[in-house]
Amino acid sequence: MATPTPEPVNLLSPGAGSALLPQPCVLVIFGGAGDLSWRKLLPAVYNLNIDGVLPSNFAVIGFGMGAVGDPDEWFRDRARDGIERFSRQPLDEKHWADYSRSLFYVEGSFSDLRAYEKLKAKLEAVDAQFGTPGARVYYLSIPPQLVQPAVEQLKSAGLVNDPGEKRAFTRVIVEKPIGRDLESAKQVNASVAHAFAESQTYRIDHYLGKETVQNLMVLRFANSIFEPLWNQKYIDHVQITVAEEEGLAQYDPITGETTASRVGYYEGVGALRDMVQNHMLQVLCLTAMEPPYSLSADVVRDGKVGVLRCLRPFSQSDLENSVVRAQYIDGEVQGHTVPNYRHEVIDFNSKHNLPIPPSITTETFVAMRVHIDNWRWAGVPFYLRTGKRLPKRASEIAIQFKAVPNILFNQNPDVPLEPTVLSIRVQPEEGLSLRLATKLPGPKVRIFPVKMEFNYSSLFGGESPEAYERLMLDVMAGDATLFMRRDAVEAAWEFVMPVLEHWEQSRSRFLPQYQAGTWGPLEADRLIEADHRTWRTL
Repeated sequence: MATPTPEPVNLLSPGAGSALLPQPCVLVIFGGAGDLSWRKLLPAVYNLNIDGVLPSNFAVIGFGMGAVGDPDEWFRDRARDGIERFSRQPLDEKHWADYSRSLFYVEGSFSDLRAYEKLKAKLEAVDAQFGTPGARVYYLSIPPQLVQPAVEQLKSAGLVNDPGEKRAFTRVIVEKPIGRDLESAKQVNASVAHAFAESQTYRIDHYLGKETVQNLMVLRFANSIFEPLWNQKYIDHVQITVAEEEGLAQYDPITGETTASRVGYYEGVGALRDMVQNHMLQVLCLTAMEPPYSLSADVVRDGKVGVLRCLRPFSQSDLENSVVRAQYIDGEVQGHTVPNYRHEVIDFNSKHNLPIPPSITTETFVAMRVHIDNWRWAGVPFYLRTGKRLPKRASEIAIQFKAVPNILFNQNPDVPLEPTVLSIRVQPEEGLSLRLATKLPGPKVRIFPVKMEFNYSSLFGGESPEAYERLMLDVMAGDATLFMRRDAVEAAWEFVMPVLEHWEQSRSRFLPQYQAGTWGPLEADRLIEADHRTWRTL
């Protein structure tokens, strides 16, 4: 029997389920010459153009330094290169002609008021050419220390409209990291709040735009078989894993030459700041939140903040026994030998004439056990694990249900039944599976684990839209459901600060290591095995 074709749905409906559509505007990318713009943002807007979901009156202005020759033509050439390399849909000349005519670039420093005067003049010219109603979306794809001068200059130049404006709205997207600790995060939030109202501010975490992460609420609250079981009575534990195959530097497998490096960003940041404080805690919140009474943005975000407020603070004992950090050393990934992290940092510093730090303690792997102290989750551990140079790129939320009693089919303690597990795959193949026990055919009762599988690409065909595509559409529509609120950002920093402070105080202590191409250090295995559990193999 043929698989029925799913009924068409409104793909533009934002997270709140309303009929909001993206509105005409100009997208201004601060840091338009940067890596994020090249790899993600410009290809994302191009895909939205191909899909026909952009507003009819729309344009993009890159803003920053780095242009060579004619700024507009340089920006268009860079956009084309990024699309050819990274777009989920191949470059089509017809669509490129339409897309490229809406791309512009303004050269200038983020702290120079004259550059904002040039930007203002370009915006007015674009409004006249494309019929945009004076509406702006400012995407701050810049380091945290540049956010304050950028928003102050926007306000001084008269480029921020009143939050009550409907057609000529002004919205700002703040890219992570939002600070590097609680104090700096508060400073970034305060500087943004000086120029923009909270209703105009969209703190982006691209993980929340991934299709499977969005599906978490639908899975829980649109299927009556799950929500009654989603609590400490039936769930043994939860594992959230974000594994990255890449390291800080990428190499040509033939020449061994460095082709790209994130050392300049990552050194001194580490996996806890880069992944746990934002991506993983946000996914944890969606997994563990209470059912919201409506799908309005603030109600959903209230539910996520409620989880962060219930996270059990780390005691001194927890800091020693419930958190593991490590750094990768030389190893083999996908058949290629890769060097250790410290070699990559030293190599990067020598090429850029930077001082080589005497002691490098930046973690590339973190594993931790956390608890949510509320009625739903009392006693249920959540295990978080993330790292670079692991065997494969994979992200998963695994809900492991409690074992059946040691009777009937589970009587033999030497061969216990495998537990029921609901696995939600975030990447690379978005989907979910439910592992169940079933009987093998034959006269004897033999139990065999099977999986019920759902895969997005198999059922719906093609690739899911990129996370940045969905999130930028939501900003144009004015839907903040999938974005972090100020109190959520600061609550997440409050939770991880004791860990960061403990590590800072113990900088001279031994930093565990793991071989590139393995699943992390032995210390991470011991953390979960102390609870008579094991990490899942992805």
